Amino acid sequence: MNNKNSYKYEELIDCANGKLFGPGNAKLPSPPMLMFDRITNIQNEKGKFNKGLIEAELNIKEKMWFFDCHFREDPVMPGCLGLDAMWQLVGFYLGWLGNPGKGRALGVHAVKFKGEVLKNVKMATYEIDMKRIIIKEGATVGLANGVLKADEQKIKELEKLNGPDIKNDAKPIFILGTPRCGSTVVEKVIASGDKYIPIGEES
Repeated sequence: MNNKNSYKYEELIDCANGKLFGPGNAKLPSPPMLMFDRITNIQNEKGKFNKGLIEAELNIKEKMWFFDCHFREDPVMPGCLGLDAMWQLVGFYLGWLGNPGKGRALGVHAVKFKGEVLKNVKMATYEIDMKRIIIKEGATVGLANGVLKADEQKIKELEKLNGPDIKNDAKPIFILGTPRCGSTVVEKVIASGDKYIPIGEES
């Protein structure tokens, strides 16, 4: 595990360039898709569930690339970018713990919008509470809850962010079915193998 508890912008760029966690391991996206300027706090065994805590900040500037296209004469930060920022942070946390593999997003259970990030906002802040980390051969999966705030006002809540670190070319297996068709049993049978990680059902 990395012993640093905060990261400046230049260090995040190092992560995007593969210099922070080593070749072949988790990277952050490069600008403009890097959606925070600094990680102000990253802790193991902290947060609401005592599984880990990540806090980050994004300075909101009038000339940010998405304001010109989303939307013309009605600029607002796309909600999907806030979601992606939280996936980025979950992946960073797994790399920070020392887990090998590439960071990839798997999904999110629920998203609640309560406001917007507009041009008059000074800072967007992210708070990620890790809920569970599953480690098996081939992959590590992190599950977390996240909150986005605009100038300290909570505007978005996310439940069950799924962000894995994948190695050895691991691939997801999707089991689709109607209620009570036996899909849960199928998942349990597959997950009994050492190379598979169950992440639960979504409806």
